[in-house]
Amino acid sequence: MGKKKLAIIGEEKEEKKLVKSGKSQGRITDLGEAALKDLDEITKRQKTSKKEVEKTEKEKKAKPKKQPGKRYLEAKKKVKQDKKYSLIDAVKLAQETSITSFEGSIEAHFLLKEEIKGEIDFPHPTGKKIKAEIVSEKVLEDIKNGKIDFTVLIASPADMPTLAKYAKFLGPKGLMPNPKSGTITDNPKEALKKLSSSLRFKTEQKTPLLHIAVGKAKQSPQEIYKNLKALIKEININKILKLTLTSTMGPGIKVDLQTI
Repeated sequence: MGKKKLAIIGEEKEEKKLVKSGKSQGRITDLGEAALKDLDEITKRQKTSKKEVEKTEKEKKAKPKKQPGKRYLEAKKKVKQDKKYSLIDAVKLAQETSITSFEGSIEAHFLLKEEIKGEIDFPHPTGKKIKAEIVSEKVLEDIKNGKIDFTVLIASPADMPTLAKYAKFLGPKGLMPNPKSGTITDNPKEALKKLSSSLRFKTEQKTPLLHIAVGKAKQSPQEIYKNLKALIKEININKILKLTLTSTMGPGIKVDLQTI
């Protein structure tokens, strides 16, 4: 037998690199340089595509900012942003910059040194109505049927054994009468009259901020001023870091605490 001749047509060496492939990139495969470049290109395109999709999704979720209305901007021009006003001037300016079609409120926004809670009897109306009820057969029947049409419930000591069965229903809503709030009394009618002009206040849970309506936009400035003075006295001026007045939906007006 003759020897077979082997003809070498050509030699091409291709650098190979080990890469992970397969499901979850769990297997190792060797790829040539050209194939590796293709793989890198595909991976880049996939990453770019993923980023574009994520960007598009974020843009869809982002809501456009609501632009201030013309009336608000005109009202804001009347307030000097770098100025702090005396309390009475701030009240008058808050009324002047009221922009609602209905009669809005004049609101006081406090930044305090610490969290507080309390109750105040304003010397003048604030426009905030408290729906208070005295325990009666009708009220008890409404409670039994789950109907609540009041924000404060007043009872006499004799009513408490009857109300006890509804404690689990009224308690979590903050409607159960108790001596500390003055809602358990021998004179419910007198308590009703007092509570109708009083207001409970409490700072927000996570920050010492307090927001309270102290009057109506068309009310006498002097009445609002006196309501504010009474509130500031109840809070304690030394606990107040900042005070801003505003009408409903109106611009903020900084108060100079040194003038109080």
